[in-house]
Amino acid sequence: MTMQANVRRKGMTRKQKRLAIIAGLAVVLAIATTLVLVALRDQIVFFYSPSDVAAREVAVGQPIRLGGLVKEASWIREGQRNTFAITDGGMDILAHYDGILPDLFREGQGVVAEGSMGPDGVFIATNVLAKHDENYIPKEVVEALKAQGEWRPEAGGQ
Repeated sequence: MTMQANVRRKGMTRKQKRLAIIAGLAVVLAIATTLVLVALRDQIVFFYSPSDVAAREVAVGQPIRLGGLVKEASWIREGQRNTFAITDGGMDILAHYDGILPDLFREGQGVVAEGSMGPDGVFIATNVLAKHDENYIPKEVVEALKAQGEWRPEAGGQ
């Protein structure tokens, strides 16, 4: 038996070592990806509807995005202080925003507000995003409105 044949029988070949290293790295990458996804599972959502916020019992001060329609006859403007209700047809959440709202903001239209829930159950918005054209309502809002039986295609949409 030659020395080279003897080494191959006792240890791993270069190819086997490379495959073991690659397999080990793949396992580490899979574990890291799983940990990240588990940690972020509630934050991966683009926004919550008012019904989602109630069902999940979102913690006071937790940053979220709240999406829905601006409820008709709910917008009150006092200088730069804006109060309005965001609805998904099943539930409404009152929102406060200090600042200038986008030009496209109006009642009955789609909106996504970034901010957090206050201790009094009012959403404190730090940023408000309005629809970007005449026919846009986020898909999730359309689905929530359809589920509540409140979907009116003439209000805009898909």
